[in-house]
Amino acid sequence: MHSETTTSTSPLRSTKIVATLGPASSTEATIEAMARAGADVFRLNFSHGTQQDHAARHAAVRAVEKRLGRPLGILLDLQGPKLRIGTFAEGRLAIAEGQPFAFDMDDTPGDGTRVRLPHPEIFEAIRAGQHLLVDDGKLRFRVVKAEPRRIEVVALNNGTISDRKGVNVPEAQLAIPAMSKKDLADLAFGLELGVDWVALSFVQTAQDIFEARELIGTRAAIMAKIEKPQAMTNIAAIVDAVDSLMVARGDLGVEMSPEDVPAAQKRLIRMAREAGKPVIVATQMLESMTASPTPTRAEASDVATAVYDGADAVMLSAESASGAYPVDAVAFMQRIVAKTERDPLQRELMKAIAPVRAPNSTDAIGAAIEVVSDTLPLAAAVTYTASGASAIRLSRLRPRADILSLAPRVEVARRLTLVWGVHSRVAEAAHGIEDIVDIAIAAVRSEGLATGDRPIVVAAGVPFGHPGSTNLMRVVWPAEIASA
Repeated sequence: MHSETTTSTSPLRSTKIVATLGPASSTEATIEAMARAGADVFRLNFSHGTQQDHAARHAAVRAVEKRLGRPLGILLDLQGPKLRIGTFAEGRLAIAEGQPFAFDMDDTPGDGTRVRLPHPEIFEAIRAGQHLLVDDGKLRFRVVKAEPRRIEVVALNNGTISDRKGVNVPEAQLAIPAMSKKDLADLAFGLELGVDWVALSFVQTAQDIFEARELIGTRAAIMAKIEKPQAMTNIAAIVDAVDSLMVARGDLGVEMSPEDVPAAQKRLIRMAREAGKPVIVATQMLESMTASPTPTRAEASDVATAVYDGADAVMLSAESASGAYPVDAVAFMQRIVAKTERDPLQRELMKAIAPVRAPNSTDAIGAAIEVVSDTLPLAAAVTYTASGASAIRLSRLRPRADILSLAPRVEVARRLTLVWGVHSRVAEAAHGIEDIVDIAIAAVRSEGLATGDRPIVVAAGVPFGHPGSTNLMRVVWPAEIASA
């Protein structure tokens, strides 16, 4: 159950909110309440639920989108390959620190000395001295001897090992594709539904992105979930290849030491921002709100830290999918984000990252808009974009003015719901420069941004409909807005 009181989202909020849908948040009424409370993008987590469950949630989001009259993004999060041990004759086994143990390819039930590990890729990659983790790292083993069909280990802590628990191999790069057979089926299903973003799990190298791009094409944008140390090793190439990053701190924290995760988070945000790729900070942001109507002070600080760093979005997982207070979790996250963005220090810290500008007209216009927004009290910076590229490139500069992005295609507008500072809307097709200005003025008015004596700035590309051709900027003064 959620409370009836929620916080309305401010049109001036720049950091976006991603809310995961699940058993607690599958009805249209709850999804609409979450959208009104501040959710910009809804995540379909294919690690849980059936394809039919997700199809119903997708349809509900689109129905809410139509009622609200603004785009809502949908993110398909693929499960990725799951590495698991076999079963035990007794179902479980107590393990003591220092105890010898073994993982092998024998398909008989496990006993006090061994258990099946049905993944030949692990046997091929792992080496003596490396570590093997079971059950999200609750049990840690050091490899003593690695053979083609048997891995001998010693336990590093006390615990219990039981049937089909997950396995992590943090120090070895495994020759396993990022997408399993289940993922391929889920991907085809999600693309048919019309999702806007696809998040890839188990990413290790840029090749994983290239292989996904072959299947997805331009039907959805691709997000790499950074959850493995191997991805951190290859992060520069991954950032170049992908459209967006997710800092998946839960899984990353299993394979890395917890004290290393904060630095990894900051590095990933910096790299994504420098490259102009949207970045989400995810996992356990308001975890206590799965059972409590309010977050802890530490959780509020965690969300605020991501905002201070200039992340594009912050994400709710179990809090909104299966928790008792899904709408309140969104509302609290919205309040934390809005309050943090009003702190003058936030802009100072966020702007410490200065993206490198590419030598093209799009970045030149973006730089000009950034200067104008620092000089004039703009009501908004309006981009008329066929592909969304100009809005994303402007967003990476984090200008003071809100970015109102107008796109002739709803698919583009939906993808932009993830991008910092961008308020995306669908607009009619333009046929000339004055036409664009008229459309921009009408949009600014309808969004309630044309207030007082503040001008707007309009950016577009000529000829129209050519992605990456932004080459025009015009300041539209209040008198012109009033007379239009």
